[in-house]
Amino acid sequence: MEESLIRKEKRRYPRVLINLPLEYQDLGDSNLRGAMVVNVGAGGFLIECTRNIPVGMRLKVTLLFSKGFELADFEAVAQLVMRERHRTEDSEGNHSWEGYRYGLEFLQVLDEDRWKLNLLLGERSEFEEMFQTLFCQL
Repeated sequence: MEESLIRKEKRRYPRVLINLPLEYQDLGDSNLRGAMVVNVGAGGFLIECTRNIPVGMRLKVTLLFSKGFELADFEAVAQLVMRERHRTEDSEGNHSWEGYRYGLEFLQVLDEDRWKLNLLLGERSEFEEMFQTLFCQL
């Protein structure tokens, strides 16, 4: 019975929760658009945005994050592999945002950007571990 309650992770790479801005553009299109990254792993992102994008679309993505006192970015080409409608509500149950969540899988990442992603994942996972340790002690 206990095993059925435990949710097994199907992803190849563990995810780290974040809330960072993302710029993206359809390949072959010069229009930049924005989204928020909800979580990240070595294989891709989960993002939220208001635009309805078809699964299978390939995008050039740029994640913006702080590295010490500087602003850094991570660039990749990714493909949308999952889409779901998403809605959030405020603490009183009122509708506050409606859009989509997308799963993006990395197709092309330069070695320099892979290093940046690993740095970001390492810093975030260390922060999450510290937070969980402190939270559990309270």
